[in-house]
Amino acid sequence: MRLDRYLCQTTDLTRSQARSIIRGGRVSVGGAPVTQPASQVDVQAEVTLDDSLLSPPLPRYFMLNKPLGVVCATRDPSQRTVLDLFDVPKRNALHIAGRLDIDSTGLVLVTDDGQWSHRITAPSNHCPKTYRVTLAEPLTAEQVSGLGAGLLLKGESKPTKPATIEKVSELVLLLTITEGRYHQVKRMFAALGNRVVALHRLSIGGLSLDQSLVPGGYRSLKRQEIELL
Repeated sequence: MRLDRYLCQTTDLTRSQARSIIRGGRVSVGGAPVTQPASQVDVQAEVTLDDSLLSPPLPRYFMLNKPLGVVCATRDPSQRTVLDLFDVPKRNALHIAGRLDIDSTGLVLVTDDGQWSHRITAPSNHCPKTYRVTLAEPLTAEQVSGLGAGLLLKGESKPTKPATIEKVSELVLLLTITEGRYHQVKRMFAALGNRVVALHRLSIGGLSLDQSLVPGGYRSLKRQEIELL
C-alpha cells in the first residue's frame, strides 16, 4: 500500500495533507523516516506520525444492492454514485469491484482491498457472474444455442466465451458469463436481434446477493463470504 494512502486510512488526513506531512519528514516506517508519499508500506509495518504509532488499517468488504439510476463510480459531477449510498468513515478510500450500468441493478462489491478486487475483476480469473435478464422478445432454441457456444459481438474479433442459460419464463432467464466485456450482456442479446429490458446481477463467483437488502442497502461481508472470492 502507498504510504500516503496508509495515512489516509489510519488518520483523518486528506490525501494532499498526508503527502505534505510525509514530505515534511514527520512519518517513519520501521523507525526510519520516509519522505516519499508513493513509497510502498506493508499494512503490518510499524508506522509512526510525530512519534505516535498508527494502528494498521483493516480492509473493508461490502455488498450492495445497487438501485436504478446510480452510477458505479467513485465520483461523478452530475450523477449519484454508488459511494454516495455509503454512510461509513473514509468512504472515499473505497472502490468498486465489478461495475454495473446505471440502468442495471443488483449485486455490487465495494472494498478498499485492491488485491481482493483484482482477483474478482481480472479477466484471466474468469470469475462467473449470474444475471437475471428480462428480454423484449422470447429467445428461439437456436439463439439459446448461440449463447451457449459463444457470440461474435459488433466491433470485436473474438467471440464471447460460452454462457450458461436457465430459462425462468418466456421473457426472463438466468445468464452466467465468465467475462466482463463492455456492456457485454446487452451486446450479446443485441447480436441476436433482441433487447434487454431489465438486468439484475444475482451473484459474483460463489457470493450471492443477500435478498434481505433493499435497493440501495448494503452490509459488510462475513469472513466466509470474503474467502469465497
